[in-house]
Amino acid sequence: MHIRPIFDPEKAGRPMRVAAFMSGSGTNIRRLLEHQKLLEKKEGLPPFEVIFIFSDRSDGTCQGERLAYEYGLPYFSYDIRMFHKIRGLKRNVLTPEGLAARKQYDRLAQNLVAAFEIDVIALGGYMSYITLKGCINVHPADLSILTPEGKRKYTGDHAVRDAIAAGETELRASTLWTDEGVDTGPLLMVSDPLPVQLPRPLKELLGDPAAFERVVNEHQERLKKVGDWKIFPRTVELIARGCFALDENNSVYMDGKPIPDGYREHL
Repeated sequence: MHIRPIFDPEKAGRPMRVAAFMSGSGTNIRRLLEHQKLLEKKEGLPPFEVIFIFSDRSDGTCQGERLAYEYGLPYFSYDIRMFHKIRGLKRNVLTPEGLAARKQYDRLAQNLVAAFEIDVIALGGYMSYITLKGCINVHPADLSILTPEGKRKYTGDHAVRDAIAAGETELRASTLWTDEGVDTGPLLMVSDPLPVQLPRPLKELLGDPAAFERVVNEHQERLKKVGDWKIFPRTVELIARGCFALDENNSVYMDGKPIPDGYREHL
C-alpha cells in the first residue's frame, strides 16, 4: 500500500510553511510560535515557519493581532458573525445553503493560503468549521476511544464534560488531520494522561450542575497544559520533519509504521 508523507521536507527543500488560525486567546498558537523559536535556537533553521495569523473575529476579542505584532507576522481577520449577519444567514453548515455560505466565507482564507504558499494550516482554537483542506486541529479528548459501533466516543464541543460524566478516570488531548466531519479526521498524536480528580462522588456532582461545570472547566484548563500545549506544536514539528504519512484510506503512519491509535510519546 502506497503511503505519502503529509509534508516531504526533502522534496520541498525548505521549512514547512504554516498558517496559524485562531479565534480567541491563542494559547495554542503562542506555544507553536515558542516551539518554532526553540527549534530555531537549537538547529539554526527550524523545520517549520509560521507565515501569518488569521482570525474569524474582528471585534477585538481575539488576541491574534497582538500575537502577530509580538512575533512580527502578517495578521488578517474576517469576522464570520458579521459575514452571516449582513447576508441574513445562520451559521449552520448542516444545510446545503449554510455549507455553501461557509465555502464562500473561506474563499478569503483560501486565497491567503495560496498567495503565501502555505503547506499546512494549524487550527489553534479556531472555533469555526472550515472547508479548507490541509489542516491540523487539536481536540480535548482521546480520539482513539470508540463506541461499541466503532465511532469516536468523545467528539464535539463538550468532549471533556462527556468523558468525565461517563466515568473516565483519565483525560487526554489528540491532534488530527481534519476532514469534512467534526473530529473525524485521521488521528495523529495522543497526549500524556491527565488524571480525573473529583471533589466528591460523580453521582453527586451530576446532581449539582453548577459544581459539575466547575469541575469540567478546571479539568479542561489543566488538560491544555499537559495535553494541547505539548502535542500541538510537536505534531506540527513531526509533520514538518516528514514523520507523519497517510495511505489512500487515510490511515496514519509514523516513520513508515501504522499507528491506528495515534502516536504517543512522553513530553
